[in-house]
Amino acid sequence: MTWLLLLQMSAVAQTGGGERLFAAQCAICHGQNGEGGRGPTLAQPVLPRAPDDAALTRVIRAGIAGTGMPGTRLNEAETQEIALHVRKLGQVAAAVLPGDVRRGEALYRGKGNCAQCHMIDRAGGTFGPDLSNIGLRRSPRHLRESLVDPSADVPRGFVWVRAVTNGGKTASGARVNEDTFSIQLRDSSGTHHSLWKTELRELRKELSKSPMPSYRGVFQEAELDDLVAFLAGLREAQ
Repeated sequence: MTWLLLLQMSAVAQTGGGERLFAAQCAICHGQNGEGGRGPTLAQPVLPRAPDDAALTRVIRAGIAGTGMPGTRLNEAETQEIALHVRKLGQVAAAVLPGDVRRGEALYRGKGNCAQCHMIDRAGGTFGPDLSNIGLRRSPRHLRESLVDPSADVPRGFVWVRAVTNGGKTASGARVNEDTFSIQLRDSSGTHHSLWKTELRELRKELSKSPMPSYRGVFQEAELDDLVAFLAGLREAQ
């Protein structure tokens, strides 16, 4: 670490500007102390997507395409203050998870039947999100919460739809597209349904419902530890 960076960190520590900006702009997803949540854990020595200071400021300013990380309108000084605060958060030992990765993978592929809906390294289902780099995008705490209470944090833009035609046929699934006259769904088997709204007697949309089942009571606490350890280790950079 350069002397200039150390001086900058000292100045930010005195003013608290980086901490205040982080609390206002970043903590909602990354946690007040960088422990993670909807966004990945930042309280670690090396950030896979931002291994150096230049990359970190770039991510803060431009976001990461294809993820929930948006860009910002912060000026150069504010961006640097947040970056310095994030580096300060990273000056802690990486957390050691209690679970066993191998047992977690066995649960994922067996008892949990997770591959029916989710894909890892291009293998598995396409109904749920691709989990190839879920360890970069979600904290262990958030992963565990998603397993026991999937509807606690439904991905932005996801809409679960139940449609009943005038003839009594029912279709349920995730909304793929919708316009004034029609709606398209994808059900859990991957089948697409395109429906004309004039032919429906019922069209129900749920913004806060996840089709994923809860594993509360399905997995024991130790099994949840194992599965979280496996998922948190999926860190393929994209």
